Amino acid sequence: EWALRASWLKERHALLLDMMRRHGVGMWVVINEEFHDDPLTAWVAPPMPYVGNRDVFVFVDAGDAGLKKVALTGYATEAVTRFFEVPTEGRKPEEVLAELEARHHPRTIALGIGGKRGVTRSLTHDSYQWLVEALGPQAEARFVSAAPLIEEYLDTRLPGEFAPYRELVVLTESLVKRALSNEVVVPGKTTVGEVRRWLYDALWEARVGTWFQPDLRVQRQGMKDGFSRGFLAVADEAVVIQRGDLLHVDFGVTALGLSTDWQKMAYVLRDGEKDVPEGLKRALANTQALQDAMMLRASRPGRSSADVYDATMAEMKERGIEAKVYSHPLGAQGHGLGASIDFRAASRKEAPRLLRKGSYLAVELNTVTAVPEWDGQRVAVMQEDPAYLTDEGWKFFVPRQDAFYLIH
Repeated sequence: EWALRASWLKERHALLLDMMRRHGVGMWVVINEEFHDDPLTAWVAPPMPYVGNRDVFVFVDAGDAGLKKVALTGYATEAVTRFFEVPTEGRKPEEVLAELEARHHPRTIALGIGGKRGVTRSLTHDSYQWLVEALGPQAEARFVSAAPLIEEYLDTRLPGEFAPYRELVVLTESLVKRALSNEVVVPGKTTVGEVRRWLYDALWEARVGTWFQPDLRVQRQGMKDGFSRGFLAVADEAVVIQRGDLLHVDFGVTALGLSTDWQKMAYVLRDGEKDVPEGLKRALANTQALQDAMMLRASRPGRSSADVYDATMAEMKERGIEAKVYSHPLGAQGHGLGASIDFRAASRKEAPRLLRKGSYLAVELNTVTAVPEWDGQRVAVMQEDPAYLTDEGWKFFVPRQDAFYLIH
């Protein structure tokens, strides 16, 4: 794993100078604090533990000399010196940093401040003060937010990441299919909490992690409206799964510095049933229609995320489908940086992003449909699939769910 991620880091560093110039960044400084890792560290430096009191990674546009990379770390290991220049032992980091600033006099010094997401505003107050003391007020006047640079850096997927990431998606699908099956669920006995704990155990056995708690939702005939803040509410762990229930799971895995995000649904057959009621099948078909509208017809590289959202919702309105879209970038983080196709971004009037070819997206959405077999009860069918952007729109890493998983 380390060798693979190190090879990716070399590729990322090769792309960085052009990115810095596109965003008008003369110097980029990332600071990692002991016991308080900056989320950028594992993406700009070798993915290893850093235990110095304050480890600093500096990237400087040195003009014709190209990108200058300097690491001011407590321990100058070989892993670090493969990627960075390291000052002579004993030199104070603030002195080296001041020399770099004086020699290159960058027009802007980009920091993890001023962004709207944790990974773009991760610089601590004390580290900011340390930079001011090291560089002086004339340099502080050139401090800017690194958020636009960070977004492009983290949203740029490398060709070599594709196959390993697809393997992670395949693993995610496999674990969810097992969780929503008779291997785990005994109708009338198994609780929501037991399925969640099985997923945690499965993560351990697969030697991967996760970036959020696995959540389950339960819909059943006659149940009162279970919506909360516009979404179907997460079920309590004590809920016992019964015959006739429609189950939903939200789950993701993390490995190699990459994360997946996945939502699928299963139906628990009643006594005598051999298949899902037709009304529920139509509900799933509505969600597939929503996927097709957004992924295949509305989305193209270079198109505005706002335009994609508007076009998708206009098609759903024309077809009479009650739909909600809340898709987000994926890859470096589960909730990544980049172009979100999301009703919340639209309502907040956030500046739209342009879709970037090769980006990964969690195609996360749902439709709500009245089901005749459930006396007209409104049923939500939620899906979430990792996808990547091509010239023809988004494509799934693995085929989407065409039928509910069945629990006998």
